[in-house]
Formats: sequence, structure tokens, C-alpha cells
Amino acid sequence: MAKRVRVRAPELIGRGGWLNTGDKQYTLAELRGRIVVLDFWTFCCINCLHVLDELRELEERHRDTVVIVGVHSPKFVHEAEHEAVVDAVERYGVEHPVLDDPELATWKQYAVRAWPTLVVIDPEGYVVAQHAGEGHAHAIARLVEELEAEHEAKGTLRRGDGPYVAPEPEPTDLRFPGKALLLPSGNFLVSDTTRHQLVELAEDAETVVRRIGSGTRGFADGPADTAAFNEPQGLALLDDGSVVVADTVNHALRRLDPATGAVSTLAGTGRQWWRGSPTAGPAREIDLSSPWDVAVFGGKVWIAMAGVHQLWTYDPETGTVAVAAGTTNEGLVDGPAAEAWFAQPSGLAATADRLWLADSETSALRWVDPDGQVHTAVGTGLFDFGHRDGAAGQALLQHPLGVTALPDGSVAVSDTYNHALRRYDPVTGEVTTLATDLREPSGAVLAGDQIVVVESARHRLTRLRLPEEAVRVESVAHRTRRAATEVAPGRLRLDVVFQAPAGQKLDTRYGPSTRLLVSSTPPELLLEGEGADTDLSRELDLNPAVTEGVLHVSAMAASCDDDEAGGTSRSQTGGGYPACHVHQQDWGVPVRITEGGVDRLPLILAGMDQRP
Repeated sequence: MAKRVRVRAPELIGRGGWLNTGDKQYTLAELRGRIVVLDFWTFCCINCLHVLDELRELEERHRDTVVIVGVHSPKFVHEAEHEAVVDAVERYGVEHPVLDDPELATWKQYAVRAWPTLVVIDPEGYVVAQHAGEGHAHAIARLVEELEAEHEAKGTLRRGDGPYVAPEPEPTDLRFPGKALLLPSGNFLVSDTTRHQLVELAEDAETVVRRIGSGTRGFADGPADTAAFNEPQGLALLDDGSVVVADTVNHALRRLDPATGAVSTLAGTGRQWWRGSPTAGPAREIDLSSPWDVAVFGGKVWIAMAGVHQLWTYDPETGTVAVAAGTTNEGLVDGPAAEAWFAQPSGLAATADRLWLADSETSALRWVDPDGQVHTAVGTGLFDFGHRDGAAGQALLQHPLGVTALPDGSVAVSDTYNHALRRYDPVTGEVTTLATDLREPSGAVLAGDQIVVVESARHRLTRLRLPEEAVRVESVAHRTRRAATEVAPGRLRLDVVFQAPAGQKLDTRYGPSTRLLVSSTPPELLLEGEGADTDLSRELDLNPAVTEGVLHVSAMAASCDDDEAGGTSRSQTGGGYPACHVHQQDWGVPVRITEGGVDRLPLILAGMDQRP
């Protein structure tokens, strides 16, 4: 076995303390003898949610040797609130200890640069691997097996029950509902996300009429009591009276027949889309990625494909899906649909001539016109957010998840992390606040002269009259809590570190196995070095006249098991091929140009940075 690079693991520090441990506070020394996997995550981040799901099998299979610790490291101000972290841990079914680190103390100690990042610590307390992004569960599982054997032989492995203590369930009718839909009957259909069900409520928006789905995380068609969902979100009504459901963690669109309660599958395979997979074709044969909301626009079902920062469409007539807008790069770029960048679109609302969308990670309200052009009404980018009313060009939102078209042509925005309902008027270009003191509103629906808001973190629907006057709110503006990296002006060496996991090699059967895409905000920050190439290292030339900005770096590497026996690939289903894996991550690195700053920027995709 090759000798591993090992670095002593820093202590785990977080002012918010530990969750899912029965109130016990842990140190790294108390976990000695176990293999510890640190998952640096934040609950706004779709890639982090993907990794939570990737880790579930590892967590179950190695429960007596592995302790996964989620280190919650916030991007948005709201995510630094302890109660919000408590809610998120329950909302997403996190079944391991979580350290609440609102000040990013442990993030800094481990030199983390991206959400999500996974760090593996061996039973003797040394860091032996680091991975950024998605697609690493297979590599970590193999490393865990090696560490189990190695430390069993050394006598340094300690087996037994881990520190996880399940919280007591709460007896509410809804649990972190996601979206709502007004049915023709006047009742409301709600996606009861954490309980993996749809719930029909009476016209009072409170009385439960029926539940659809078994209530257990799964993917099964059938009658209302046996069908299974996995964290469903968006809902839309089709012309035939059926309901399209964005079944988010199943990466699928489902169909509900409200008359019978029967559930079937319209689109998706249950597998997550990865770069290189088909992006159009028969709907049941194409992988999707965390569809978060749906809306009917121009005769098609538009899909907010949060997992890949795109908009897709489903055509009910042909039963096909296709990409409609977005490049999969994360950011805020307007223009033709094929060139636009989105950042986790999470809410949709259609009018006759516009498809509105809440682009959550850029804290933006955007729209698509009938010609396929993408526009931004409110929002500036990935790292600026807050609560500011007034002219749209300077107004601020904070991670909105929902948008609702209003009768007068304006739109209401469920401004989730500001706990508010906001309004944008395209005629005046003004942003106002309609209501505050909501708790993580994630969607809203019109019902007569009222708007019914999904208060996700209060587990209820809340009726509000549309006010005639705006609420006066003190303006606040924020930037991401993450500190900028100080870099020297001029030449900057960018190194994306990737080492194929043990037992694997780069997959070069179909050409280059790596890809690196670099851009910047503002574009003037980069004099040289932008664009795509296959080399994971690049020389950048930074403009000394631009004092600060963001480097956008997207990296991908494909590796295959170094085993001629074959296996099943995510993209190859025929026999005789080794199992292949895609590793990918997008970084948004805030930088500040300073004399004396660093001249090399290492970003770890997989492995350990061994250069000084």
C-alpha cells in the first residue's frame, strides 16, 4: 500500500455547538479510533444537499467505524442563525452529528475554499484526503475500507456505536412544506417536503383532507397510500387537471391524478444528471438533477433544474425533455438562453409574456421572454445580498425561493432568508416589502384577494391580504461571510489539485478526462486566462486596476476503476467496461488584489496539495 500524506487534523471549533448528539459537545480526541469524515456544508447549497444524499449509503454501511460530522459553514447571514441550522438538519434528514460553525472557524483551520468539501481523518487523528464538490462517495468508501484494514491490523481502530442521537419528532400536520398549489376545487395541495408526501388541505388552508404518498423516502408509483416521493417541491396544474410534481431528490417529475390519488412518473430515471449525460430525449430515459419548481409557459412545463443551474422543459405532447436555458455554469449572466448563467433557480411563475424565476444563490429575480432572452430585474451576483427596497438596480434580496405573479402585472417574491414577502413592479422598476415576520417563506399562491404563503419553517400556510401600502423596512446590505483571498497583482498560478483515487486512473477513452473553465466578475479582473481548456493548471494575469472581484472556476475530472474485469458506469450501461466516475466542482473565489498577496491559488478537487 502506498504511503499516504498525513497532516495532523486541527480541532473542531464552532460557537453554535453540536447538534444530533443529545447535547453532548465533542472534541476530535473523543472521536479518536474512528474514521471521521468532515462534510463542510451550508444548507442553501444544492451541491451540499447532493453530497448529503451521496453519503447516506456510506453512513449506513460503515456505521460502527465511520463518524460523519457535518461542519455547517454559512454563506448567507440567515444561515449563521443557530435555529436555522437546527431546522435545516431536520429538514434534510441529516442523521449524523453537526457542528454549527457560524464564524467559519473550522473552515479556516482546514483551509476550505468551497461548499461542499469532504475531509477524511484517520483513526489516529491525521487528515489523509480532501475532496471538493460532488461525486466522491465511491472514492471515500474505498479509502474507508483501506483505513479499516490498516488500523484494524495496527490496533488503532475502535468499533461501536457512534455519537449520533436522533432528535424527537414534532407532531405538526406539515413539516417544512415547500410549495403550494390552488386546486380547481378551492382546496390547496402542498408539498410536505420533509415527510416525503403531498398533502391536500381544505379551503381554510389548515384542515387536512388527505395525504398522498407513504411518508417514507422512496421512488415508487401507484395509489396514494403506497406511492413514494423523496423531498418533493414544486407543483403545477396541467390542462387535463393532473398535477406535475418536482420530486427533487428523486431527480424526477411525477404526475398526480387528483381524482384518484394515483401517482406515476413523467420524466427522469431516479439518477442524478452528470456532465456528459444526454440533455434531451424521451423523458423517462433522461437523467435530471434536483428539479425544484415547475410552471406551464408556452405550452410546455418549465423546470427549475436547481442541481445544474439551468431551466429545462418537459413537453406533454411528445413526452420529451430538453435544456431550455443555461450553460450549467453558476452565476448571473443575461442574454440568449443558451449563453445565460443561473445559480440554483428555485421558483417559477408564468404570465402571458414572461417566465419569472427566483434565482436563489444570486439572490435575484429574473425572467425569460418569449424569444428566449434572459433578463435580470433584481440582483447583482453570488456574493451580494440583503434587504433593501427602492429602485431595482440597487435593491437587495436574500436567497429567494419563490415567485408569484400578481393580478396587476407585478410579482411577489418569497424572500426566504429575509423572512419577507417582497414585490417588484416592472412598470416603475421599484421593489417594496409587502410583509415581514414570516419564517422562511418558500412559495405563495393567490386565492381570491388574498395571498397564501408557505411558511416553511413554521410548518404552515399563512393567509395575507395583499396590502395597499408597503411595509417600511430598515435597509441592510451584506456580503458573503467568507473572507476574500489576498492575491498579488499580475501573474497568478491556478492549480486545481486532482489525484485519481486509489485503484482508479484517468478515463481517456473518449478524449481528455479533465476540463477547466475560468471566468471572473467583473470580467475586467482577468487580463489573461479566461476560457475553457483540458489542463487543470493555468497562468492567470490579474488586472492591477481592479482591486477586488470573484474568480469563477469550474473543474471536472473523469476516472475509471483500474480493473479490466469491468463494471457499470454512470454513462456506460453495457458490460465489459470498468466503473467510471465523474468528479466536479464550481468555485466562486472572492479575491482582493494586494501587494504581498499570494501568487498561487490551489483548489483541491480530490487529493492533497503537496506543493508548498
